[in-house]
Order: sequence, then C-alpha cells, then structure tokens
Amino acid sequence: MKYLNLRIVIFLLFGFFLFVGFQSQKLAIPNSLEIPAHTNQELIVCHTGYCLSYDETYKLAKWVAYELTLEETQGIIGRSDKFKPDPLIARNSATLDDYKKSGYDRGHLAPAADMKWSIQAMQESFFLSNMCPQDKSFNRGIWKKLEEEVREYAKHNKQIKVVTGPILQEGLTVIGPNRISIPRYFYKALLDYSKPSVKAIAFLMKNERSELPLSQFVVSIDSLEKVSGIDFFPLLPDADENKLEKEKCYHCWESDKNH
Repeated sequence: MKYLNLRIVIFLLFGFFLFVGFQSQKLAIPNSLEIPAHTNQELIVCHTGYCLSYDETYKLAKWVAYELTLEETQGIIGRSDKFKPDPLIARNSATLDDYKKSGYDRGHLAPAADMKWSIQAMQESFFLSNMCPQDKSFNRGIWKKLEEEVREYAKHNKQIKVVTGPILQEGLTVIGPNRISIPRYFYKALLDYSKPSVKAIAFLMKNERSELPLSQFVVSIDSLEKVSGIDFFPLLPDADENKLEKEKCYHCWESDKNH
C-alpha cells in the first residue's frame, strides 16, 4: 500500500509539472517588435519559430508573427509534411477531417520554408493552427510567390519582422465538421527595422488565382490595420510607427535586392 501511495504521489507531481510546463509554454509571449497588440482575453500561443493569436470563433489564427533572418533562410531541414492539430489549443481546433475533400489547400501562414533552420520549428509549422483554407491556385501561385519574395527580403536585409494572416469577418463560408472559416483575403505586414534602410510594407490579397504582379497588392500598414482591426508593430516608437505605417514603397524593398 505504501508503494502504491508513493506511485500515486509521483504520478500527481508529474501531472502538475506537465500542466505548469504546458501553461508556461502557452504564455511565453516574447516582447518583440513583430508581436501585434493583443488583450489578455486573446488565446496567444508561441512555438519555436512563431507566435499566433487563435480565434476560436473562426477556428483560425488571426495573425502569425515571427522574425526571419538571413541565417534562417539558409537552413537545410526538409519539409515534415505531417499536418496535425496544435497541442496547445485545447478546443475549437481544426482537424484533418475538416480539410478532407473540401477542395481547399491547408495553406501555411508561417511558411514551412521559413522554418527550415530547426527540426522542431519545421514540425511545428505543420500545426493546423498555422493553416487556413486556401484556394489551390492561390496557395500554389501568388501566395507562394509572395512567400518567396519575403525570404528574398530577409536575405538582403539581414532580418525582418513578419506578421501574416487572414482577414476574419462575419459571413464567411465554412468547411468541415468543425466549421472552419474560409477567408476571402490574406495579408502580410513586413518591417525592416535595421539601419540604414528602415522601412515597412504590407500586402493584401484575395483568396483566388491571380497573375498580377506583387506590386499590385501593396497597401500601407495603416490601411491594413483598418481592414483587419489589428494594431501592427505597436512597440515601435510613436514617431517611427506613424511614419513607417504610411509607406507603400514596393520599390524600396525591391531595390535592396539589387545591391
């Protein structure tokens, strides 16, 4: 009986520390420039390579934020392609069945190719919390092109801050038994806060096939904030935030690639 009681105590202690570890991981939000403004009521989850704010109403992340550096773009880890629910999201999570025969891709927000610097980061990039239903031609076309462009920006600017996600709004069509919302629009907001070429830019795209050049999707971060309801880069000094979030200079980012 004494040994049985000891086993029970050990089991309970293990469960307690596992619970504490789970909670601390979920609440470990870095005080970094890429993290948008958020409230204590939001479900913020951080993994090895990115943080996200999960919206249980739409069953999607409303933003995913991370830093991307030159060194990280040179990683060699291959794709895991093992899609699975996020273990840090206990309820209202998408499952593989939601996407099955839906006709939509499980489109990455933080791309797997941005996470090839770490085995764990790569594996976690395939959590379904990092996915959204995307039109196949969009995901494999203009969205992929933008993802590749962002990596080029990181290479030529040494490091950039990236925030990406869907525009969540009432009346969206849903898929699957868990009723996962299908966004009509997706965005990326980028910040290069390293001198001498401090700059910012945003892209807003409809979830459909497009042959237009990326320059046609450029918007200011100010205008993206109005559409999304998200306050991007709130830790910037006010003067810098006011200036940078008005910018729409696609050429400023493209010219860095040529130097």
